[in-house]
Amino acid sequence: MTKIRAAITGVGVCLPEYILNNEELSKMVDTTDEWIMTRIGIKERRILKGEGKGSSDLGAGAVLDLLKKTNTLAEDIELLICATVTPDMQFPATANIICDKAGIKNAFSYDLNAGCSGFLFALATATKFVESGSYKKVIVVGAEKMSSIVDYTDRATCPIFGDGSGAVLLEPVEEEIGIMDMILRADGAGRVHLHQKAGGSVKPSSHATVDAREHFIYQEGQPVFKAAVSNMADTAVELMERNNLTADDIAYLVPHQANMRIIDATGKRMNLPNEKVMVNIQKYGNTTAATLPLLLWDYEKKLKKGDNLILATFGAGFTWGAIWLKWAYNS
Repeated sequence: MTKIRAAITGVGVCLPEYILNNEELSKMVDTTDEWIMTRIGIKERRILKGEGKGSSDLGAGAVLDLLKKTNTLAEDIELLICATVTPDMQFPATANIICDKAGIKNAFSYDLNAGCSGFLFALATATKFVESGSYKKVIVVGAEKMSSIVDYTDRATCPIFGDGSGAVLLEPVEEEIGIMDMILRADGAGRVHLHQKAGGSVKPSSHATVDAREHFIYQEGQPVFKAAVSNMADTAVELMERNNLTADDIAYLVPHQANMRIIDATGKRMNLPNEKVMVNIQKYGNTTAATLPLLLWDYEKKLKKGDNLILATFGAGFTWGAIWLKWAYNS
């Protein structure tokens, strides 16, 4: 019996118009373009402006772009998973709101939170629905309004993050293309180094938590950096080794865009030259669950059917993992 695989058959994106560059950011907080570029590698990031605008607006924009590009009808979508750490509200799921705004009426939908690994984990989850034969048209969205939880008085974190969204369509194929293998990991002990202090059930919102600025990203840079470098690289290499893949076999590494030094270290560990490592952190910053689809969209025209890609991420949780996929189409 032929194995059904899940293949990405299209990519759509939505990026806010407003660009916050390092020069403008340096007027808001004690930092410089040189400091940011040297330590992180980000030149500018997109920020969603406008009253009442949230992650669902970016997610719906990416989905509508995807549907148009792939000539897919909204009513044919059967499942939509939204990866996000910045939902519109505590409930309902932002995925439900995206479906409403995109005119998707015949699907079930839900959110998935795995920090910056969210898109990878959502892609892995959606893959199983397709491989089982249950669904034929599934959308995975990474949508983030990170500016809503960034403290623009904190010079250590505010240069890093940006807003944006990307979405992919997953469909069944019987060829040797699509999602081939994956390794996913989590270690909850890492939560102490990267989290949002207040707003959950342990520490509900109050005047005191707002006054203490506890609704923003809290990150301890060094332990996060060390864990990201080792875990992203180790998992990617493990995935290659168990599938007998060498650096020559890989067309591109698709790494989470958190920090240029982490990206470089992961590529070197995999023995990949720089030209085989996708990078767009300088344009968008860290868009958390949106970084991977934004990379695929940016590089889409360079990809050929059958290209081996390794997607690798690391995020709050700690969460991390890697997926090996064979690209399914020529642009």
